Amino acid sequence: MIKEKLRSEIKEEDKWDLTGLYKTEDEWNKDYDELQGLISKFDDFKGKLNNSKDILKYFEFNNEVNLKLENVCVYTYLKFDEDTTNTHFQELKGRADNLLSEFSLVSSFVMPELCKLSKDDIEKFMAEEEGLRKYKYDFDCILRIKNHVLSDKEESLLSNLEKPMSVSEEVSSYLRDADMKFSPIKDEDGNEVELTNTNYERFITSKDRNVRKSAFLTLYKSYEELIHTFASAYQGKVSLANRMAKIRGYKGAREAALDSNFVDNKIYDNLVATVNKHLDIMDDYYAMKREVMGLPEIHIYDIYSRLVPSYDKKYTFEEAKNIVLEALSVLGDDYVNNLKKAFDERWIDIYPNKGKTGGAYERGCYKTHPYVLLNFNGKFNDVSTIVHELGHAMHSYYSDKNNDYAHHQYEIFVAEVASQVNEILLAKYLLNKSTDRNEKLYILDNLMETFKGSIIRQTMFAEFEDLMHKEEAKGTVLTSDFLSDNYYKLYQKYSGKNMISDKEIRYEWARIPHFYYDFYVYQYSTGLASACFIANNILNKKEGFLEKYLKFLSLGGSMDPVDELREAGVDISKPEVIEEALNMFKETIEEFKNIYSEK
Repeated sequence: MIKEKLRSEIKEEDKWDLTGLYKTEDEWNKDYDELQGLISKFDDFKGKLNNSKDILKYFEFNNEVNLKLENVCVYTYLKFDEDTTNTHFQELKGRADNLLSEFSLVSSFVMPELCKLSKDDIEKFMAEEEGLRKYKYDFDCILRIKNHVLSDKEESLLSNLEKPMSVSEEVSSYLRDADMKFSPIKDEDGNEVELTNTNYERFITSKDRNVRKSAFLTLYKSYEELIHTFASAYQGKVSLANRMAKIRGYKGAREAALDSNFVDNKIYDNLVATVNKHLDIMDDYYAMKREVMGLPEIHIYDIYSRLVPSYDKKYTFEEAKNIVLEALSVLGDDYVNNLKKAFDERWIDIYPNKGKTGGAYERGCYKTHPYVLLNFNGKFNDVSTIVHELGHAMHSYYSDKNNDYAHHQYEIFVAEVASQVNEILLAKYLLNKSTDRNEKLYILDNLMETFKGSIIRQTMFAEFEDLMHKEEAKGTVLTSDFLSDNYYKLYQKYSGKNMISDKEIRYEWARIPHFYYDFYVYQYSTGLASACFIANNILNKKEGFLEKYLKFLSLGGSMDPVDELREAGVDISKPEVIEEALNMFKETIEEFKNIYSEK
């Protein structure tokens, strides 16, 4: 067994360099102390955001505070994630969290005051103060949401209630991650082993069907035992979302959630309707999977078993880096040169160490450059993770470079597009280059899993979430049976006729933490669909498309996210964009079948 390295044992060149943020902790403390003083000055603007001079002063002051706050928080969170067992950085993180909470509280009066302005007021103020004109988009956003913003006093009350309003999510999280206990199961060698939410993936993907089935049945037996508590927690969350939407003057919770990103409800409906028209694709997918696995029938506990489990090629980080640079060369010299900066200037924290946060992420930082956390182990998925996170990093880099601080941050609606474009380009590059049958099949299997997981499955989640909110708004009590029965019906519909939907899956909704992130999941589907459309057009060298895409990466938060996609040549409100992704899924299935048959 390989012993996990300590942070001190990792080479410096393999760690991210945070000296661009702070060379010493004394510098961090200086900014922290200054922020405490600055945050207290927000009160100076209370009751004064009604004239051009004070509004401009506020915008400039707010930018100054936010920029410094970002530096403090980014540095703190990155240092904490290097080694979460380090008590010193646990303490710094706590201080940074408190600062963020204080900032949120003292600035809660701002939006209610600005929402008192009329369109005529804003036009007059922009005419008086030239410096306000660059905030035209911000003013447009304020005018759109002003009817949904409450009074200063009411907003302050809601701000104080944020913690108790998150109790439903916390209860669900504690149930899943701390309180839930599972019966032991037997592994491939007949040894009795503990099952947990964390190691479930290892057993549900096992080559041994008995292990997979045992893990599946054992997991959902425990969920069934606590399903009434899960239902109560989710009922509370849905009820809160519906009531908050009503308080703010929205027709429903979905409209309120989408409006926060300036996304039209038609986009949500278009996604669900278009995917529903093409669900026959799942019949083809599961028929193929059943045949390849050599099973008389395929159950839910079979579908996560890899079709090419024997492929275990290993990569060094240098090899992975070269693959990434070559795969993304279609995005042009400027893009690749900036990617090289990420590698050469130590934007990336590469290897796992004891106490390091698991997984991978990118965190943008306007003052310096983006930072990327990895836990590289040399597998194909690690190469895919690099290209994914660098997609986020380049999106942040171009957005920061081409916008002032107030408009550098892109909306969550477009956040997964660049990362998914890169993943598709990597897969297509490797498929074209590879002469290894197993490697090709493995990559195609990965692609099929991506389409199934991000387009089909997330759309199913989106339909379930929408239905439950609408039912609760009508007065329906979301009992465990009501939630589970409706989830099971949707699961059967989205799985098709060639896969047996075992009844235990009816409790799966309780496993999904994203159901507590109001109408978030649909963006995985729209993001991948947009990425497929963009990647296809770039690879097919459609005239002007690469330039449009690079412009999209540079827009930051300067316009509505749906309009930003239109700048990239993507109209996500149209069925064609979703259909192109589904067609790519179909083509991937056919390509897999063709290569698999060439034995």
